[in-house]
Amino acid sequence: MLRERYINLIMLALLVFVPVYAVAVDEPFTITLATRAVIFALAGVGLNLALGQGGLVSFGHAAFFGMGGYAMGILASHAQNYTPILETPFLIEGTNSMPVIWLVAVIASALLALLIGALSLRTSGVYFIMVTLAFGQMFYYFTISWPAYGGEDGLSIYVRNQFPGLNTLDPIQFFGICFALLCAVLFLVDRLNKSPFGLALNGAHQNEERALTVGINVYRLRLVAFVISGAITGLAGALFADLNRFVSPTMFSWQISGEIMIFIILGGVGRLFGPVVGAALYILLEHFLGGLSEYWFIYLGAILLGVVLFAKGGIIGKLAKREVAHGK
Repeated sequence: MLRERYINLIMLALLVFVPVYAVAVDEPFTITLATRAVIFALAGVGLNLALGQGGLVSFGHAAFFGMGGYAMGILASHAQNYTPILETPFLIEGTNSMPVIWLVAVIASALLALLIGALSLRTSGVYFIMVTLAFGQMFYYFTISWPAYGGEDGLSIYVRNQFPGLNTLDPIQFFGICFALLCAVLFLVDRLNKSPFGLALNGAHQNEERALTVGINVYRLRLVAFVISGAITGLAGALFADLNRFVSPTMFSWQISGEIMIFIILGGVGRLFGPVVGAALYILLEHFLGGLSEYWFIYLGAILLGVVLFAKGGIIGKLAKREVAHGK
């Protein structure tokens, strides 16, 4: 366990070192890459709570990622156009305040996760996977046919939203915001995993019948985990939209769900920092191999296959040379 902690600390140090070095050599694009890695890691941490601890193979987490993105896009677009979102029966105006946008994104994504989870958790196995996928695709096609907010062309936000006391247009300051949120969420998830709630969730994952026998309400337990997971992924979606200053229906696409799952598998399912390592590796491969060939996904697939066959605990599991309890 001690060795894995060292790996986690090294990963955090690298995430800080790369953008700081980029500032020193005046390479703002590298800071943007690091910020993307942090945001994708945050989305992965959200899914990992449901997948790693709860064993819920969700292929529809793009629904929450997109919901967070559109929450940001709608609020910010109305703020920049000086038009209210709603006038009757009460006035709702747009905003460019990041904390307010994050709150709305988290609440909207959590409510959506509550709806999807309440229905999909009545199924299991491949049926659960397909139901979550179906919900994600439903929102994807809905936003394509939603002309009020750009339809399939998406929605541009011309000025990045504001955070008190910081210049969010400065890449290193925006990275700092995203990194701080990632650290806060990692701490929260770590405490949840070690709490009675996390232990019960992991127990239900390992042996559902035994959990039911001792009186654990497995459905409610998994629903709560699914809602928290969706809320975290929605926060990542809002940050991703703010990074690009653009939202589009592709944020709801099944490819996004697949990418988030790849982060977790690469780093290690059930590992706290698994999504962080996976997201960082994905961004590195996309940047360096993507410049060499448009078919760089072939190399990603080969690496993913190698991890699945020879490192079942993911990269962190291989480095730490131990498996998580439910992965044995």
